[in-house]
Amino acid sequence: MTDRTGVTPRFSPRALLLIELTLAMGGFGIGTGEFAIMGLMPDVARSLSITEPQVGHVISAYALGVVVGAPLLAIVGALLFRRHLLILLMVVFALGNFASAMAPDYHALLIYRFLAGLPHGAYFGVASLVAASLVPSDQRAKAVSRVMMGLTLAMLVGNPLATWLGQMFDWRYAFALVGAIALLTVALVTMFLPLNRDEVRSSPLRELRAFNQLRVWLALGISSIGFAGMFCVFSYLAPTLLEVTRAGSGWIPVALAAFGAGGIAGNIAGGWLFDRLQFKAVGWLLLWSTAILLLFPLATQNIWTLLLASFAVGSMVSLAPALQTHLMDIAEEAQTLAAASNHSAFNVANALGPWLGGIAISAGFSWNSTGFVGAATAAAGFLVFLLAYRQHRMPVLQEVSVEK
Repeated sequence: MTDRTGVTPRFSPRALLLIELTLAMGGFGIGTGEFAIMGLMPDVARSLSITEPQVGHVISAYALGVVVGAPLLAIVGALLFRRHLLILLMVVFALGNFASAMAPDYHALLIYRFLAGLPHGAYFGVASLVAASLVPSDQRAKAVSRVMMGLTLAMLVGNPLATWLGQMFDWRYAFALVGAIALLTVALVTMFLPLNRDEVRSSPLRELRAFNQLRVWLALGISSIGFAGMFCVFSYLAPTLLEVTRAGSGWIPVALAAFGAGGIAGNIAGGWLFDRLQFKAVGWLLLWSTAILLLFPLATQNIWTLLLASFAVGSMVSLAPALQTHLMDIAEEAQTLAAASNHSAFNVANALGPWLGGIAISAGFSWNSTGFVGAATAAAGFLVFLLAYRQHRMPVLQEVSVEK
């Protein structure tokens, strides 16, 4: 018997654990590859003779790759078995990161980071669908959060490790490490995720038709705008620590680890809160995000308050499992496309955040002004949530009216 995600849940607890760990390993590699350059921003700028805001453009190039690749690869991937699609996506991701490690100049690095970003969204989308299909319906958000744990562990362990590796040797080693993790994921998927030939595969045209719903687009709008604040602060965390807090470069991996610890706590909390409050949880998380981003600039004068603020900003990751599960609830026959497009939307935020922060910094504002810029985007995301929540409640209100 298959569920609506098309995966047959016939696995032992040990097999389920291995599958979730495998999917999380891919997320760990992707998260390390996405965020490593943020901790190495001064090193990349110095190596390629460019400015920090230009390195911000490299970050945005990866994010735009996710934006473009997520829907396109999800549509094409609807024709494939999910096991085969996961393997293909990880191979492409590995090649993009190995190419980034060998980039000879700034423009080549822009291109290679864009290419490395293409498989990002589709991987997380498919991995989330597989994870959610293996558990009872009231545990789906927690299952998605366990797969997303790979992404948050990348913030806690992978990103500081890659930053340390880049500082000790060269930033290129960080991307080579990510490529190796991607190949390891290919091996693990091959070993532990069986091919289900009875899997219900979708039609690209059917997915596109089902995807065209106002509720889906509003949810993606929340992701694109409301999440931008986290990336705005995180992208410029290293220069903020050096220029505003006046701490040594050795504190950069520590601050990144604090951010990652907040991401792990937020990831767990987001899945738990959504299973209990459903879509209302997104609104509360956006209000929390606005508050902590407003407080961030005040916390940057001291290393210890900066570390605490980094933890709090990292907790904004709680939005990820909540919005991912909400999209899976409302997407109907566009499961793969909607799940992948959620990560495309997150990376619109990843492009928007560094871009807006770079504008503020280039205009002469302090590095810590990214907190105020980020708070504005989180507040804007909350306004989109209010529209989405009204739309979300309309079918319920109509049913009540009919019953009366």
